[in-house]
Amino acid sequence: MEHMQTRTLGTTGPAVSALGLGAMSMSGAYGAADRTEAIATVHAALDAGVTLVDTGDFYGMGHNELLLAEALRGSPRDSYQLSVKFGQQRGPGHEAAGQDSRPEAVRNFLAYSLTRLGTDHIDIYRPARLDPTVPIEDTIGAIKEMIDAGYVRHIGLSEVDARTIRRAHAVHPIADLQIEYSLLSRAVEAEVLPTLRELGIGLTAYGILGRGLLSGHWTAGHTAGPGDYRVLSPRFAAGNVEHNLALVDALRRVAEAKGCTVAQLAIAWVAAQGDDIVPLVGPRTRERLTEALPAIELKLTADDRAEIEAAVPAGAARGDRYPSAWMSTLGVGN
Repeated sequence: MEHMQTRTLGTTGPAVSALGLGAMSMSGAYGAADRTEAIATVHAALDAGVTLVDTGDFYGMGHNELLLAEALRGSPRDSYQLSVKFGQQRGPGHEAAGQDSRPEAVRNFLAYSLTRLGTDHIDIYRPARLDPTVPIEDTIGAIKEMIDAGYVRHIGLSEVDARTIRRAHAVHPIADLQIEYSLLSRAVEAEVLPTLRELGIGLTAYGILGRGLLSGHWTAGHTAGPGDYRVLSPRFAAGNVEHNLALVDALRRVAEAKGCTVAQLAIAWVAAQGDDIVPLVGPRTRERLTEALPAIELKLTADDRAEIEAAVPAGAARGDRYPSAWMSTLGVGN
């Protein structure tokens, strides 16, 4: 591929690679991952010019941050940006237990992340979800104190609504919102994306391949393995997955005519929604990374985009993007 493009996250955020690396899948979210291959995948991403690396302190209960520390060791600290989500609570069985965004928790979580990652600062620090018991102003104010102290460079948000974005931005400029955005999940387009653009805030899009549905590699007969989140996902449930894969088949026909893979077309569609959007890909292997990288160079015409959106119309996916018990934690729906 050509030299990696860059995009700036909002009017106050950093310049980052036009494609980011999401590391969650390297710590068991979708079943077992090979540690050696995961580290090699991070190295390959860096070699390809990817600079934005996204993680969460709760991914694998700290495993992911320790993995990235090993993978990033030896790379100049100014050659990559670390985006870290914090605050999602887990029980000993890894069950979800809410969000903790109290100011004292912000400082505590940050101390652990800095230590596990082996770094002296986080480039973008963000609460993973809205804590309904803590005013967002208090959380953002605590992160601002960490910026003033030199431990954080920028503040981000994740999965919140337009009203919360405005409240947070009034305390300190927000660099970006991280939220699910794909051909299967377009709720952000109604109110959140226009708000971001009004305020000069970027968007880092995760779930751009619908957790594998849009990868072109998932089939109706495939079942998720032990520890794979997709056993809980309504979109992968019997009755829903067949409908959703029919949408993928329609998209595959467009991709074949364009001379690319389904995954590349789905990634390129997200990237084409605006230069203020940075798609995050989440490969566990170098093979999947190699497939994803050319997508950022794929140019889509207005006719291409119309054909893509005709194959997978807005709202066509069947099933919520999270189990029903989790949907209430999100700022927007599907």
